[in-house]
Amino acid sequence: MAKNKNAGHKGSYGYQKLKEREPRACIRFKCALTNTILDILRRRPGWVEVKEEGEWDFYWCDVSWLRENFDHTYMDEHVRICHFRNHYELTRKNYIVKNLKRFRKQIEREAGKLEATKCDFFPKTFEMPSEYHLFVEEFRKNPGITWIMKPVARSQGRGIFLFRKLKDVIDWRKDGIRSDDQKDETQVENYVAQCYIENPYLIGGRKFDLRVYVLVMSVSAECHFLSHDPYLLLMPDVHLTNVAVQKTAPDYDPEKGCKWMIQRFRQYMTAKHGAEVVETLFAEMDNIFIKSLQSVQKVIISDKHCFELYGYDILIDQDLKPWLLEVNASPSLTASSQEDYELKCRLLKDTLHIVDMEGRLTGKEKRIGGFDLMWNDGPVSRAEGNVDMPVNESFMANTHLGTSLRRRWQDIPRKVLNCLDITKSAKHTFPSDRV
Repeated sequence: MAKNKNAGHKGSYGYQKLKEREPRACIRFKCALTNTILDILRRRPGWVEVKEEGEWDFYWCDVSWLRENFDHTYMDEHVRICHFRNHYELTRKNYIVKNLKRFRKQIEREAGKLEATKCDFFPKTFEMPSEYHLFVEEFRKNPGITWIMKPVARSQGRGIFLFRKLKDVIDWRKDGIRSDDQKDETQVENYVAQCYIENPYLIGGRKFDLRVYVLVMSVSAECHFLSHDPYLLLMPDVHLTNVAVQKTAPDYDPEKGCKWMIQRFRQYMTAKHGAEVVETLFAEMDNIFIKSLQSVQKVIISDKHCFELYGYDILIDQDLKPWLLEVNASPSLTASSQEDYELKCRLLKDTLHIVDMEGRLTGKEKRIGGFDLMWNDGPVSRAEGNVDMPVNESFMANTHLGTSLRRRWQDIPRKVLNCLDITKSAKHTFPSDRV
């Protein structure tokens, strides 16, 4: 149960240690959202919704609750919430840049420049206004290229603009400079200036990005699951990939923008470029997930009560190089269609299977539903029976991103299926009136 008291002892745990707790027949839950996740929680057998100030075992909270209440809430051993306290180290645009730059320097010192290049998946970025002079120096080295300005703490494309001339940001910078007698006034919002990827890979003339979900069960022990049921978002506007921005356009046509399942995208790319090239592309995406999470391992506060479902946005250029655009701590769980609703239902069901409030898993599972265990204090091998094995030339990571591997009920342990009875659940109607 969770109560508003002084916070108790908080330690770290890995995937196996998580499974040492006793099974529970009844799970009391709270949910701050009114979209797909609430549907899934309400339909989960043995789970009971708690209203108002009732005691709870599981809370799908929003980040505002986390900021205001986490340090004042006592949590029993089994209690779980859906965010790490300072998850923003990975999701705020200025923090992720800082952490990746620091991590790259560390790798270069310890393993050399070649190994450090594996961190070069984030476009050149400067925090504004604090790094304005460094930005100007870089801008003048490469005149004529396009840059994109993004507010560090906003989402859904709000506040973003493109520019090619330095004068386009002069006024913005002036607004960011305050005299000593203005220091007590509201501070100007921080932005990042990022080199714009001008040669995106297009499908049918359309720009796209990939949304991939990564479930982090432990930061200190580095236990990460990668969903192989992500999707590709094809957009009708060649300059924008954010659907929230697209919808504001006067000529927006929802029929022209669409989502592909990642399997369809992989099949398309394999037909055009060959299996070996595409295997390398997807391996480089795996590298993005691992390196980005390693970059925050020492700064994110690991807590045994916390897990996080991150949404990664990946863009691919014409050279088939994947770029990390951003990471979302609260990826949208509101469905835009029946197909999208079913996709997110599968994602959230599998997330709850892995969080395993019921205590039914053994901790040795390498694949649960649509998730693969890709890191568990080290890379996880795809080879049967070997959760961890030395990395060598024959090593194949336990990820099936975009493969033809389909979700099978046997991917979820039979013990879980018997208790949840999810194979008999009826098809649910898409709640189009939800927000």
